[in-house]
Amino acid sequence: MSAAAKQPFDFDEAFHHLREAVAGVPKAAMFEMRDRGYGSLFEQLVSSLISARTRDETTMPVSLRLFEVARTPEQMAALDEETITRLLFGATFPEPKARDILALSRRIVEEHGGAVPDTPEGLMAFRGVGPKIAALALGVALNRPLIAVDVHVHRITNRWGIVATSTPERTQAALEKVLPERYWVEINERLVPFGKHVCTGERPRCSTCPLVSMCQQVGVTTHR
Repeated sequence: MSAAAKQPFDFDEAFHHLREAVAGVPKAAMFEMRDRGYGSLFEQLVSSLISARTRDETTMPVSLRLFEVARTPEQMAALDEETITRLLFGATFPEPKARDILALSRRIVEEHGGAVPDTPEGLMAFRGVGPKIAALALGVALNRPLIAVDVHVHRITNRWGIVATSTPERTQAALEKVLPERYWVEINERLVPFGKHVCTGERPRCSTCPLVSMCQQVGVTTHR
């Protein structure tokens, strides 16, 4: 379908189709963790840190293994770095992640009385926590209207043609201007599995995609 023949992008219709398209595939890790009962802000923050450059299929068992030992800032702060590193086995960069998780846990206990700061700025004051991790943790744990842009959200929204940006940070700012706020948290929940199974990086499944009539297919040269 040529770009001229495309329908205007309809967010309500798009998210209706997205929910159906990913209903039978594994959920994004942070949302699956929430649905399994690990939805506190601390648990979401730690799991999001573990997930950095780590596949969901690894993030899930590693996070669950760690939370069998410690689920609160106080419990985590009582561990040593070597123990946390061992529990993070399988995740990428376990040593620096263990260092950062231990450091932020101790700061939460010592500087915040055990209460996790509940603002992006408060979370990003911790080493290792950037905009995506802060937005994801606050969005999933507290349903704060924040957009967490990972590689899938960045790629797909640019492919749709609703933004035209070069980095995830710029995509986040652009989406805040066009995406209805009711979808700010959900966009990550839907586009992570959608990006893995339908709108893939190489040769996306455009022939069976329910959004193809409104997607501009920006940059798509080969597809299935």
